[in-house]
Parts: sequence; structure tokens; C-alpha cells
Amino acid sequence: MKNYIAIVAGEPNSINSEIIVKALKKTNRKKHFFIIGNFSIFKKQIDKIGLKFKISKITSIKDLENIKNFGVLDVPLNFGSIFEKNSNLTKNYVLKCLDIAHNLAVNKKIKGFINAPVEKKIFNNKYLGVTEYLGKKNKTNSKEVMLIHNKMLSVLPLTTHLEIKNVTNKIKPDLIKKKLITLNKFYYKFWKAKPQIIVLGLNPHNSENRRNSIENRIIKPSIKYLKRLGLNIEGPFPADTAFIKNKKKIHTVIVGMYHDQVLAPFKALYKYNAINITLGLKYMRVSPDHGVARDIAGLNQANAQSMISSINFLNKIND
Repeated sequence: MKNYIAIVAGEPNSINSEIIVKALKKTNRKKHFFIIGNFSIFKKQIDKIGLKFKISKITSIKDLENIKNFGVLDVPLNFGSIFEKNSNLTKNYVLKCLDIAHNLAVNKKIKGFINAPVEKKIFNNKYLGVTEYLGKKNKTNSKEVMLIHNKMLSVLPLTTHLEIKNVTNKIKPDLIKKKLITLNKFYYKFWKAKPQIIVLGLNPHNSENRRNSIENRIIKPSIKYLKRLGLNIEGPFPADTAFIKNKKKIHTVIVGMYHDQVLAPFKALYKYNAINITLGLKYMRVSPDHGVARDIAGLNQANAQSMISSINFLNKIND
């Protein structure tokens, strides 16, 4: 397996070209990375913003050994303008870039990849997001996990981009067990440590501990089962105080029942200082923990911190 890591360019009408170049300028190990995306669009976008960065078009990762500049594995895309609104053309392009990265990783041509932000609408409601899309391609049987991580704290939503009205029916013992066993295995493999897992309840004040609540029927028995397996796990705790009591402890993971239950307080605390890691795949996949920011595309105003953190994380995995 090569030490190469791909950066999937993601949504073209976005800040992606900007944050990729800004982040790569901060690393001294550019030779490990290459971009999967449209060469012409990428070059025109960074030129428009005024970012000086030398790139070379490649048609195969074998070409990386023969170029001096940064490589862009060219994927066809015919745009009318360099920042064009989302269309079926864009959707097919973004999915093709993701598929190329997946195939290279599965066939051990690269160690993993970072995907720059994409819009969920490209999945046409078939998948909730990139996490689930790659989980299906990896045949994880719903064991894939979205982990939002930094050095101080991590959070894990059991359900991801799901409407609130549909959350309750998704919270099942099997889901809790699958996701948290995947989490525990990942921490042991990459950090040689058990995570301290803090599980939240679904309802305000854990439904006041009512006998027939989801906390008592489903969440508590699942936690007891996982404790017997040796996981360092506690809960369920009321969500309103969990981040006050448990933030800034190394290897602590706060597990929420739904996306914004843990993402909203986490981002309030750490803003752009986090990365999105998909656990349970056959390779490493990381992404910045923010959206496409179309409103500032082409204005050279984007904060590249999360992309920098993504690159730094995979550089450490490469060591």
C-alpha cells in the first residue's frame, strides 16, 4: 500500500478549493497528498481567489512519482462558470469523485482520503450523508459511525441527518450496541486506549426516570450489556448538563441519540476545531466538520482550520 492520501474536491460551488489550498500550504508533507477533482475548475477557482499554488494534471496515481507540483487526478466536469449552482451534472461529478477515492482505498492504492464538504441533496434521500453512503459501499451493516473529534473531546450521534420525528423509532438496542462496539474497537486500534463513553438520554431529564421511557426500556439495558463486554461506559445522563461535566477530558466521547443533541453544543465549544471521522470502514475517511459555505465561495474568506486538522490527523496516521 502506498502512503498516498486523496483529498476529494467535493462540491464545486463552495469554499472547497480555497480551504484545500490554504490547508496544504500549512503542511510540509504535501507529497503524501493529491486531489481527486476537476483540474480546470480547481485551477480557475484558486487563481480567481489569488492563491498561488502549483498543480499538475494527472490521469493515474502512478503519475505522482513523476511530477514536481501537486497532483490533481482529473475528473471530467463541464461547467458554465467556475462557481456554478448545484445541478445533476454536479451530483454525478461529486459521486464519481467519492467512488474513485473509495475504489482506490479498497484496493489499497491509498491509505485513505479526506472529502471536502458536499451537499446532502446529491444523495436524493437514498442516503442521509457521506457516512451512510460509504457505509453501504463498505457493507458495514449499519456499523459505520460518525465521530466528531478533537484532542479535548469527541461526540458521536447514534442517528445522523435524520428528521427529529423519525429518531425515536431508530433508537434500538442493536443500533446502540453496533455503533459503540465499533467506537471502542477504533479507539483501541488507533490510540491504544478505551474511550470513556458518556451516553445521553433522548428526552429532557431522561423522562424523569419513568418506567416505560426509552431510557429505561432501551438505553439502560444496552449500556449494561456493553459494560459486561468490558466497555468503559456510563449513562444515560441528561443532555442539558453533560457538556458542563464532561468536556475537555482526553478520550471522552459523548454519545447522543440524534445529530444536533451533541453537534450543537460541541460546535459552540470548539467551532472549527474538529474533524469528522467515519469509523467502521475498510480505510480511513475524514472530512472537515462544516458545510460548503456557498455564500462566501470565491471571496477568500473561508476558515481552513478543520481541513488543516483533517490533514494533520491523517499525517499522524501515516507516521
